[in-house]
Amino acid sequence: MKLTLRHIAKIALPLAFSATLAYSQNLNLDFTESSDALVVFGNDDEVQANQISAFKTGTPLVDVPQSVTVVTQEQIQEQAVDSIADIVDYTPGVNNSQGEGHRDSVVFRGVRSTADFFQDGVRDDVQYYRGLYNVEQVEILRGPNALSFGRGGSGGVINRVQKKAEVGDTFGEYLGRVNSFGATTAQIDYNYSLSDDAALRLNANYEYLNNHRDFYDGNRYDINPTFTYNLSDDTTFRFSYEYNNHERFIDRGIPTGDNGKPVEALDGVVFGDEDLNFSEFEAHVVRGTLEHNFSDTWKASVTASYGNFDKLYQNFYASDYVESTNQVELDGYRDTTQRERFQLAGDFIGEFSTGSVDHKVLLGTELIHTSNDNVRLNNEWASNGDDQQFFNASNFNLRNGVFTDNAGNVLDTATFSDFADNTQVTVNTFSFFLQDEVSINEYIDLTLGARVDNFDIELDSFDSNGNSTRSSQTDAFVTPRAGLVIKPQENLSLYASYSESYVPASGGQYANLGDQLDPDRFTNLEAGFKYDIQDNLSFTASVFQIDQTLTTENNAGQQVEDDAQTNGFEFQLKGNITDRWFVNAGYSYLDGETSTGATPRELPQNSFSIWNRYQVTDQFGLGFGVIYQDETLTDNGSSSKLPSYVRVDAAAYYTLSDNFRVQLNIENLFDTDYYPTSHSSHQATIGAPINAGITFVGRF
Repeated sequence: MKLTLRHIAKIALPLAFSATLAYSQNLNLDFTESSDALVVFGNDDEVQANQISAFKTGTPLVDVPQSVTVVTQEQIQEQAVDSIADIVDYTPGVNNSQGEGHRDSVVFRGVRSTADFFQDGVRDDVQYYRGLYNVEQVEILRGPNALSFGRGGSGGVINRVQKKAEVGDTFGEYLGRVNSFGATTAQIDYNYSLSDDAALRLNANYEYLNNHRDFYDGNRYDINPTFTYNLSDDTTFRFSYEYNNHERFIDRGIPTGDNGKPVEALDGVVFGDEDLNFSEFEAHVVRGTLEHNFSDTWKASVTASYGNFDKLYQNFYASDYVESTNQVELDGYRDTTQRERFQLAGDFIGEFSTGSVDHKVLLGTELIHTSNDNVRLNNEWASNGDDQQFFNASNFNLRNGVFTDNAGNVLDTATFSDFADNTQVTVNTFSFFLQDEVSINEYIDLTLGARVDNFDIELDSFDSNGNSTRSSQTDAFVTPRAGLVIKPQENLSLYASYSESYVPASGGQYANLGDQLDPDRFTNLEAGFKYDIQDNLSFTASVFQIDQTLTTENNAGQQVEDDAQTNGFEFQLKGNITDRWFVNAGYSYLDGETSTGATPRELPQNSFSIWNRYQVTDQFGLGFGVIYQDETLTDNGSSSKLPSYVRVDAAAYYTLSDNFRVQLNIENLFDTDYYPTSHSSHQATIGAPINAGITFVGRF
């Protein structure tokens, strides 16, 4: 057997960790003596934030008529989470899609999205992999969320809450990590109080990317300084600048065979070009927020945000497979996107009473201007002038667009030279929304609201000769929301809710514009209950139905509607069972059907996850997690599917002092072969084998 870095690390990292523990027993360190000491820095006594940023009104989660999961910075650190996908793995009702190897892609209760991402409520719909180095918490909201977030949000949204400069405190934290694939991470978080009224904070991140697949590598750099200034006791100004630079190899996975499952014999083959499969992303985002309290019950905020995004991705990938001849069809393209986005948003929040009825009102408006330029070139094979060509799957050797056999003979060459499309888009969105949380008495609350969106898009489409055709469309739609909360006691609520959402004909990325097609419509019915068993332990459960009406155009140019429905239920138990035992367990059942009776893609009927952290001693803790996902189809009604799988994760933690911790995280403890995601029938992602990572976290 060939001894690789991964095999060495499997042995060396646990041994090194054990040696560190043994050696630390001889060190004269100031260990904490508290019986309820935690291995995770920060205040982990709270299960999750009691209030979430996305809702703006500060309403406790137990009173929100909707399924919500909050993942804190402490949980992100303890599970060595470094991506949105890792968080989704342990969230009920939500699962991952492949995203073609260059972007976050999430399936919310059967609704697939690459655009329903936000940071502090500001839209973040560019296609890329989002970092977690600068977040306080990540909020996952299920069900349509148009009232708070506008267009989209059709099955759910993910909102990242940014770390902000904290006045009156100076502190620092650093993190270093290396795993058995050779990937490394270095992060720093430093907050400096300039005066009694001002503070600066710097978060920075560097990652060298590597994994179990040939050719895979990459780098990412992130830096995010923030500034907070209290102009008075009632007025605060916040400023943030973030720079992202990210490049990585694109791996679209392997094809499926005649039995509809991924071809295991091809697990070791990368159906891409070692030199030409890559993604490059660069972003500059500036944001300023002014907050003012008019009184104890009335406040307002205004946020202005500007983002400049530049992205390139190009790749070859498997588009078909003939098992009888072991021939794989190869396709490819090159895509560039330049996007600028300006957003101005204002919120006015107040509390008042009419007789014995209490009101909490949210009044908001939003203006977004987006310009987006996109150019796509298909690949072209020299032998047939087409963008698709068949090759032997086992003797796959493509480099710099040249395909050779084992003897080095050139079989074919390809270049990204076939014009596909060139679009320049301008989008202007104006929104106004009003919501009233009505407390009728101590037992009954109502949430009533509506949002009006005006979505105006102009699209210039250029042909290969530079000639342009302009099309435009304006959509105006109203999205209502209604919720009822019944509270038999303060820590228990039963709720029912109704909400709607729309996605314009141009989609989430503005790439296409139909001939005056109506927006896609999504409605959500949900009922459930939330029980705060104790201050740091909660149980939530819900049953829901999402109806989708997707508008398309048939061959005769007529507008037709294609309906789909997802029904399901989910539950989540999260918090401290005892002072030493933390658990996050979730289960979801999803059942969907399209108008033709087909089962929707990427919809696991049963999903289950559980993460446990147990504090063995005041300094030493253990973590153990299990993820189960049912088989999923790779396309609507397809016979191609990803098999069900179980993955087991584990961790060990040791706190050497109040200011230093070391931890070992092992993913896929039993080295299970599995295929977690796909993009289409012949692009199944190969799950990583057993791998270990050691992390050092310190404070200064």
